[in-house]
Amino acid sequence: MASIIIRNLEEDVKGRLKLRAAGRGVSMEEEARDILRQAVGAADPRADLGAAIAARFASLGVTLPSLVRQ
Repeated sequence: MASIIIRNLEEDVKGRLKLRAAGRGVSMEEEARDILRQAVGAADPRADLGAAIAARFASLGVTLPSLVRQ
């Protein structure tokens, strides 16, 4: 996992982030991560379930046939 440092963040922004996080019962860091994921359109790991299953079987040396029609 990568780390990021945000300098020169206004105190009122930090305060609102803290309140928002507390309202959801998460840390400020987790709240910031969620905001960033939403802002950049983070990929939903569930979106490509087929690829995840194929990768799991591939690690066992099993190749699954593609179900996508050409």
